[in-house]
Amino acid sequence: MLSLEPKSIHVPELYGDFWFNSEPISIRAMRGSVIVIDFWDYSCVNCVRTLPYLKEWYRKYREFDFLVIGVHTPEFKFARSPGEVEASLREAGIEYPVVMDNEALIWSSFANRVWPTKYLIDKDGYIRYTQQGEGGYERFERNIQTLLMEAGYRGEIPDLMEPLRETDYPGAVCYRPTGEIHAGYLKGTLGNQEGYNPESTLDYADHGYHLAGRFYLQGKWFNEKEFIRFDGTEGEEGQASLLYEALEVNAVMQSGRRTPSDVFILQDGLPLTHENAGSDVRFDENRKSYVRVAEPRMFNLIRNKEFGEHRLRLATSSHHLSLYSFTFVTSAIPDLISRN
Repeated sequence: MLSLEPKSIHVPELYGDFWFNSEPISIRAMRGSVIVIDFWDYSCVNCVRTLPYLKEWYRKYREFDFLVIGVHTPEFKFARSPGEVEASLREAGIEYPVVMDNEALIWSSFANRVWPTKYLIDKDGYIRYTQQGEGGYERFERNIQTLLMEAGYRGEIPDLMEPLRETDYPGAVCYRPTGEIHAGYLKGTLGNQEGYNPESTLDYADHGYHLAGRFYLQGKWFNEKEFIRFDGTEGEEGQASLLYEALEVNAVMQSGRRTPSDVFILQDGLPLTHENAGSDVRFDENRKSYVRVAEPRMFNLIRNKEFGEHRLRLATSSHHLSLYSFTFVTSAIPDLISRN
């Protein structure tokens, strides 16, 4: 069932800081085209999981007077750098136009609330459909096809894209994963009894009693708005631990100096293996699992075979390693999977 909205809200213009893959685009000048506007952030796991669909729609329909425009509205300050955004576009293979929205002006003009959000614009410049968060890909693509036909296309319409993951099938029933955990004092959920002391270093003690939805520190960490930064001296170690329920775990991190920072990973007290290691994990000569943090971005730490509850511990001796957030990926409940 299609669910296009009435022609009542015109799409705002996109006045951004910097454009990639295109000269600045005037929405008014694009009347007659069907457009998808995607609000995203390269450090957002839900945004990254949506990108394959956007790239494929752009490839399939661009010859039908169809356009995808990404609006990169960063959550963290490091993602305001044009160089970092450009590198993320190359890494992701994004060829459609992307505009930087560092001050969230475009975000505000749309009254946007979450990453990612996709807006589908018809030939007359009206917002006809909105999808917040992941999912709804089949319905969104059907609506693209409907608006292309409304715009006058009468040729053969391509087949719908097959879902990439079990969680993407219409009606998929998924486990409830642990919610995003922020590290900085502005939105953080630190579980240590020491709490936060903004813009200063605290020596934390992790006593081992952990509550879900919180993270726990060991060692000396400097408290910033968006992140916590390891502030130990040479030979000291900093740790961050948490309980989680998920299939996958990601962490947004940054090295505060020119040399990369190594972060070692334990799950349930053991190093990771090739069976549960995330795509960014390496192994040293002693089979210890770690990620090497150079550029600021999201790192895929863990990919379990099944959804479940685990204990995660990160450890580093790298001075100025900054930790921003943890995000968690769910899976479909096997007994409730239906592809009909």
